[in-house]
Amino acid sequence: MKKIILLMMLLCAGTVMRAQILTPVQWAYAGKRISKTEAMILIKATIDDGWHVYSQNTTEGGPVKTTIKFTPDQSYKLVGSTIEPKAITKFEKAFNMNVSYFEHSVVFQQKIKTNTAGPLAVKGTVEYMTCNDQKCLPPDQLNFTVTIK
Repeated sequence: MKKIILLMMLLCAGTVMRAQILTPVQWAYAGKRISKTEAMILIKATIDDGWHVYSQNTTEGGPVKTTIKFTPDQSYKLVGSTIEPKAITKFEKAFNMNVSYFEHSVVFQQKIKTNTAGPLAVKGTVEYMTCNDQKCLPPDQLNFTVTIK
């Protein structure tokens, strides 16, 4: 009986611990062909109300900027750098500086040139940090794979 009670307590504690993990940003990835030899990779962050994700162009000494890295592959080549829409720029007391960030959602875009008209898998990572007006969560890094048909 004691073993059953102990097991139930452990299961409940694990459930409570998982419930406390904040995930205010959800990521989605897509790719679309522009031509036989070009495609656009779309990386979208959907951000919960009250939270924000920092721009790729955040100044050193501030929060961790969003960084998107693509795994090198001979089947494609990056064209230019990853672009983002115009960010909100405001002074944040926590960092004692102006910072640029996005609220609600943001789509990052990366154009690629391919050497194949067939299906293609583009892999990479997104590193980002999210904050609200009370706290910041530790930076997170996610792996992604985008299939281009």
